[in-house]
Amino acid sequence: MSKEITNDTFLKAARGEKTDHVPVWYMRQAGRSQPEYRKLKEKYSLFEITHQPELCAYVTRLPVEQYDVDAAILYKDIMTPLPAIGVDVEIKSGIGPVISNPIQSVKDVEKLGELNPEEDIPYVLDTIKLLTTEQLTVPLIGFSGAPFTIASYMIEGGPSKNYNKTKAFMYSEPVAWFALMDKLADMIIIYVKAQIKAGVKAIQIFDSWVGALNVEDYRVFIKPIMNRIFASLREENVPLIMFGVGASHLALEWNDLPIDVVGLDWRLPISEARKMGIQKTVQGNLDPALLLSSWDVIEERTKQILDQGMQQDGYIFNLGHGVFPSVNPETLKKLTAFIHDYSSNKK
Repeated sequence: MSKEITNDTFLKAARGEKTDHVPVWYMRQAGRSQPEYRKLKEKYSLFEITHQPELCAYVTRLPVEQYDVDAAILYKDIMTPLPAIGVDVEIKSGIGPVISNPIQSVKDVEKLGELNPEEDIPYVLDTIKLLTTEQLTVPLIGFSGAPFTIASYMIEGGPSKNYNKTKAFMYSEPVAWFALMDKLADMIIIYVKAQIKAGVKAIQIFDSWVGALNVEDYRVFIKPIMNRIFASLREENVPLIMFGVGASHLALEWNDLPIDVVGLDWRLPISEARKMGIQKTVQGNLDPALLLSSWDVIEERTKQILDQGMQQDGYIFNLGHGVFPSVNPETLKKLTAFIHDYSSNKK
């Protein structure tokens, strides 16, 4: 039995329907910039928080209570399902995910196992159930990393600035590359469907680093696998969001995918995206760096984005990437109230 969602504005906008106000949520709204979260991090690692459903639900729920956003996003890492398929990953403070057994050949790909969510990541499903049956009155967004982004960590062995090893592997080992894409697609489909079954009401796929590819390479090496993933998730009848950073040149490619929402970073204005032919719901796209400027500047830029987004139904306000740790939580609270107020008066 799910707790009743009393604010479904986000879901309506994701489906392109009319809403009373523009819905808003922020990538990385949970954690990082919140003093309550920092206090928790003095005692617990990210790994420990995500493995304790009560704690993880608290971190996920906190920004909804503090900022009055229209959706929650599950607090976890894109690396969460990887240990279960045989990837030796450790989240190192100040570095990010570090993988000690990087993929170097088709044999390495063949060694990868399969994800069984109920056995391998029960704590994720328990967190979702706790939030959706007892705690939230707004929709919970689940998520997964996309194959290219996950593969980049698995091949590079950690974060990368230019993805040279990943791209070289893609170009020179196409058999191994497509085998890896298939393995990751299977894992993502199983992982996301388990999240939906547990209670999430929408899914965002983060292809954070796919902007490193040009359009032609995206069409050849990535798009077929994204089509397969989204076609399978379509069966679940929840809104599907695609997002990447520095990937404005791929926005029209995403528009072709069987998704509901195209997420934009701050580089591509919403008005331009519409002129290009993106008619799906658009999500975005305030530069997160602006949250560190004065309120006058934030308000002016937000108005510009809202005015573009509200030209037609199907618009969700977000940042062009995640909240920085140095952002004052009061700024996000004030921004949310401003977006709700400004957009409801204009509608």
